[in-house]
Amino acid sequence: MKTRFLRTFSLLFVPSLLFAQSGSGPYSQRMAASIMNTHKDSVAYAKEGKDARWEYETGVLFRGLEQVWYRTGDARYFDFIKKTMDRYVGNDGHIRTYKQEDFNIDHVTPGRALLMLYQQTLPNKEKYRKAADLLREQLAKQPRTKEGGFWHKKRYPYQMWLDGLYMGEPFYAEYSLLFNQPENFNDIINQFVWMEQHARDAKTGLLYHGWDESREQKWADKQTGKSPNFWSRAMGWYAMALVDVLDYIPQNHPRRGEVVAILQRIMPAVAKYQDPKEGLWYQVTDKIGGKGNYLEASGSAMFVYALAKGVRLGYLPSALMANAKRGYEGMLKNFISTDKDGYIHLEKTVSVSGLGGNPYRDGSYEYYLSEPIRQDDLKGVGPFIMASVEMEIAAEQAVGKGKKVAVDNYFNREFRKGFNGEQEPFHYTWEDRQHPGFYFWGGSFRDLGAQTVTVGSAPTAASLKGIDVYIIVDPDTPKETAKPNYVADADIKAITEYVKNGGVLVLMANDTSNCEHKNFNRLAAQFGMQFLPKNVNMVQGTQWEQGLVNIPANNPIFKTTRAVYIKELAPVEVKAPAKAVVSEKGDVIMAVAKVGKGTVFAVGDPWLYNEYVDGRRIPARYENFKAGKELAKWLLEQTGNGAAALSSKK
Repeated sequence: MKTRFLRTFSLLFVPSLLFAQSGSGPYSQRMAASIMNTHKDSVAYAKEGKDARWEYETGVLFRGLEQVWYRTGDARYFDFIKKTMDRYVGNDGHIRTYKQEDFNIDHVTPGRALLMLYQQTLPNKEKYRKAADLLREQLAKQPRTKEGGFWHKKRYPYQMWLDGLYMGEPFYAEYSLLFNQPENFNDIINQFVWMEQHARDAKTGLLYHGWDESREQKWADKQTGKSPNFWSRAMGWYAMALVDVLDYIPQNHPRRGEVVAILQRIMPAVAKYQDPKEGLWYQVTDKIGGKGNYLEASGSAMFVYALAKGVRLGYLPSALMANAKRGYEGMLKNFISTDKDGYIHLEKTVSVSGLGGNPYRDGSYEYYLSEPIRQDDLKGVGPFIMASVEMEIAAEQAVGKGKKVAVDNYFNREFRKGFNGEQEPFHYTWEDRQHPGFYFWGGSFRDLGAQTVTVGSAPTAASLKGIDVYIIVDPDTPKETAKPNYVADADIKAITEYVKNGGVLVLMANDTSNCEHKNFNRLAAQFGMQFLPKNVNMVQGTQWEQGLVNIPANNPIFKTTRAVYIKELAPVEVKAPAKAVVSEKGDVIMAVAKVGKGTVFAVGDPWLYNEYVDGRRIPARYENFKAGKELAKWLLEQTGNGAAALSSKK
């Protein structure tokens, strides 16, 4: 079944949010539940007597909620983000309360949510592109220092603040990648390089909060232009920007290593100022135990996030994970409170700290200690959710550590018009966040520690070298691709050898009208499987029950999943060595075979693409997201020495 671009909202209550309130769920979900309970009508609240406005705090929270959505497949997080953004973004792309002429780089931050919304299959999605274009236009016109650094705000001339790197650069980088503007990456990298050059303290390795090119500000050193103190949240913004922007700078960019090197300089320096008892960081970073100084939540959360993500992605040495764990444990001990209804809250976040302005903020030690502390300040809540997600991922990484999961892009090789009108591959790709993609399922593999890659050529000993799990999905017919690559004898031989030597193979067919069965079945036959020339679970419209597949208790793959949704699929006929693992109404839906040292899993539909796992389309009773995570874990557990054995046979 080829995906259909439909959008419906389930009105069913999602149990995970109730679970998150109960006191026993993951802290990322518990904190998200608390904030969504407090702000039931989206994040649109008056602050200090003023109407809610387009601001960076909301963007920071949304980044955390987006990550929880990817971890859970619970669409309530997505819907919450969309509902709030739609209060600001008009159908023509204008942004209510946003003034480009202020050139406030803080106002770019919510643009990351715009890019996420644009990448989903939604009605009126062009408005999000148009709104993102406004923010990109602001960066194009943003006043700059003589060497090219963005001013923090028009009203703060000639100044670069650490905060601004998080506010602008991750959006700038994602926009540049998404809309094919690679020429921007040098500019993005320069912003980090210049900020470090002007703000770094050679003695401590820490970065001062701000730098004034003109040296005119009272807070600025007349020789260096640096502000006088180290503020933890400022360095936290900078550290988070570093690990996030690396998600978008191409791996082959010649200057990517400069960003990694900056991260490798700042995080060990930050770790030296971690409180030895509580594992947290102080408001003024280097004044441990100083009079009036206190352990502060937002900076601590940002450091934990940057450390954990940096280690996970291989930018930082693994030893720094111990610092992240101590910091997170310290946060749970010192900053988390629980109310009478079971909701958790984040304490001890400083409301704001800045430089200059009116009344004037002089950057002194006393100034940083004078700003008020707030409960559930979004500048702390967002990073806490992100830090929690990273720590939750860290606990799962051992399953797939060092393993590669490849999706085929040779037998299924479809193209569509990209965001700029160019041809791009789609349908069951790891990168595609729209309905036909495998972005969510790929996220499950990545959360389990595996690397997701693509095999775009015919399967051979060379192309499958180092691949632990090889997934072939929905081979093309001439209807999808003008000149399909059919499974050939050489392909069958290479794949069979791959499995016998310990590889894990996944065969995902499709209904008979949308999948090339004849040659695909020649491959499946090597493992005792055949996709039958019949279609089952033919769903009419939204009669979801017609797509129900029940999974009984004690299933060896799906340990806790009990009901999934699969429509228009081809059942599987099995003979030794294959055996059924999921059946429905007499039809084999999923099968497994052990062949040599390897394993083969087969199912008659690519049922784990985004449309049916992201929670936005099918009712909540269908546990496709959970099933995808359990299948990913099982597949990784089947891997052994196959890749090594294969690569040694030459």
